[in-house]
Amino acid sequence: MTARVVSFDLDGTLAVSKSPVAPSMGVLLAKLTQKMPVAIMSGGKYAQFQKQVLTALPGDANLSNLYLFPVCAGYCYHFIENEWRLVDDNSYTPEEKTVIMSALAESMEETGFTEPPAQVWGERIEDRGALIAFSGLGQEAPWEAKKEWDPNKDKRRPLWAALVARLPDCEVKMNAATTIDITRRGITKAYGVRKLSEFTGVPIPEMLYVGDALFPGGNDEVVIPTGIPTRQIQDPEETARVIEELLAA
Repeated sequence: MTARVVSFDLDGTLAVSKSPVAPSMGVLLAKLTQKMPVAIMSGGKYAQFQKQVLTALPGDANLSNLYLFPVCAGYCYHFIENEWRLVDDNSYTPEEKTVIMSALAESMEETGFTEPPAQVWGERIEDRGALIAFSGLGQEAPWEAKKEWDPNKDKRRPLWAALVARLPDCEVKMNAATTIDITRRGITKAYGVRKLSEFTGVPIPEMLYVGDALFPGGNDEVVIPTGIPTRQIQDPEETARVIEELLAA
C-alpha cells in the first residue's frame, strides 16, 4: 500500500471515542509525519484534538506535516512558524445557528428524542462553531455505554431523516457511535480532502483516507466521491497496522 498523503478519522480510528491517542499510536503518527503529510478529520472541537492527539505525540513529530480538521473540516489548523494557525474557517452565523437549533428541537420532538435516556453524561447538544452536534448519551459518555447504545444506527436514523428534511442547506451525518453532526452544505470531510490536496499540492488519487464510518450515512462515507482511496477499519488496533504498512512501503 502506498500513498503520498494520509488522512485519518479520530474517534474509533486513531483512538477510542473521546479518549487520548495511545502512546504507541502517537509514536506511529510521529513516524508517519516524518515521511509524509498527515491529516486528522473529526467532528470534535479543536480543543478535543489538543487533548486527544497533540499531547500524545513525541517530540520528534514533524508538526509542519500535520493538518488538523476539527468539526468535520469546518476548520483547518496548520503548524506554521512554531504555532498552530487557523487557515480555514467555515463558522455558522448566529442566524444560521438559530435555524438549526429550531429544526433540531422540532425533529427531536417528532422522533421521541426529547426525553433523555435514564443516564446521560454531559450536554446532548453542543455548538462547536462550524458544527452543531447531537449526542444521544451526552458529550462525555464513556465508550462502553456509547458502543452499546446504537450499534446499528437504528435509533438515530429517524432523527437523522427528520433533520435532513428540515435542513436542506446543511450536511447531516451520523458518526459510528452516538452522534449526529450538522455542518454547512458542502462542509464535510470531502471538503477537507479537497482542501488537503490544495494545501499539500498532492492529487487526491495519490492520497489515502482511513476511517471507521465509511458505511452509508456515516460521516466518513462522504469522502468516497472525491476519488480518494479509502481503508475501512474497525478499531485503532487495525489503524496501527495500516500505519505500519505505510511506513514499510
